[in-house]
Amino acid sequence: MPPLPRIQIEAPPWLADLVDWDRAYTSDEERMDLAIALARENVLRGVGGPFGAAVFESDSGRPVSVGVNLVVPLNNSVLHAETVAIMLAQQRLASFTLRAPGMPPHELVASCDPCAMCLGATLWSGVIRLVCGAAREDAAAIGFDEGPVFPASYDYLSERGIAITRGVRRAEARAVLELYRDRGGVVYNA
Repeated sequence: MPPLPRIQIEAPPWLADLVDWDRAYTSDEERMDLAIALARENVLRGVGGPFGAAVFESDSGRPVSVGVNLVVPLNNSVLHAETVAIMLAQQRLASFTLRAPGMPPHELVASCDPCAMCLGATLWSGVIRLVCGAAREDAAAIGFDEGPVFPASYDYLSERGIAITRGVRRAEARAVLELYRDRGGVVYNA
């Protein structure tokens, strides 16, 4: 039997340069500006999809991790920006949940409403809040299928203690999606 393949997920090195790790991002808008900047840079570098995300300590506003869409460059359909940010945060904090005893509360900021998979990952991640930029309709307008996400999906998260804020800097986040389309970016889940 041949050896089993290994999976290694590494964030692009340039990601760290876009983040001020010592800064407190104090508002939803500042946090979303970072997620959008990550998405835009991913598009401009031609590395992956037009999505960015970050995990922050809710109270301090300090970034814990960031992620961009790595589906195409790493040939892995689950490497959406949200899942990458969550995985890197959990690895950094050495915990499978961001709601472990003794940890500050965390939130996920995503440049677009999450797809069905990322909503599920949000639920299991341990974040207490989800902040979204562009709308599902904005992603669909350039060809992305976000899967079975319904108003009840958001209600389910809310009922389990995850606060949700949508539409933060929507126009700016939508512009990144349009940039991706205009540059001929691959729509990988259509």
